Amino acid sequence: SPAIGHVSPEAASGGPIAIIRNGDIIEYDIPARKLELILSDKEIQKRLKSLKHPIPKITKGYLGTIYPHIVESADRGCILKVQ
Repeated sequence: SPAIGHVSPEAASGGPIAIIRNGDIIEYDIPARKLELILSDKEIQKRLKSLKHPIPKITKGYLGTIYPHIVESADRGCILKVQ
């Protein structure tokens, strides 16, 4: 049976997944790897403007200070960023 997972990177970076509310309609196409929040552009912009990003749970040590800046999100393979 189909399953959808790993939407947290987009939510954490402030994408439309972060503004979903109970009762919203979400359209998905698994073969196309597409997930879409069905709202008007006006409502999406309104919600994004009022979005408050959560405070990271880990703020000290390697995971809190260095890791977030040098490693890609899991949807990109958790690889080290090369600049």
